[in-house]
Amino acid sequence: MRTSELTSELDALKRELSRAAHAANDRVTEAAKSGVEEITGQIRTMLSDLGETFGEEEKVVEALIAERPMAAVASAFALGLVVGLMLRRRS
Repeated sequence: MRTSELTSELDALKRELSRAAHAANDRVTEAAKSGVEEITGQIRTMLSDLGETFGEEEKVVEALIAERPMAAVASAFALGLVVGLMLRRRS
């Protein structure tokens, strides 16, 4: 009789531990999801801000090119030469 009582108590403890482990797992999973959602929102905000900044800078570059088209062409040519020389040395 004593053995059966111990066995039933052990089984009850196993079930309780299993429930507690599942509950803890659920809490950890929810916390992780919440953290991921928060980080995702922050990244989206940063990317949006970056896109706006690039859009503004694009307008500035377009204005500079329109003001000095020959200087822009010469700069692009010089940059192309430098990149070409750097790639050539690597090969």
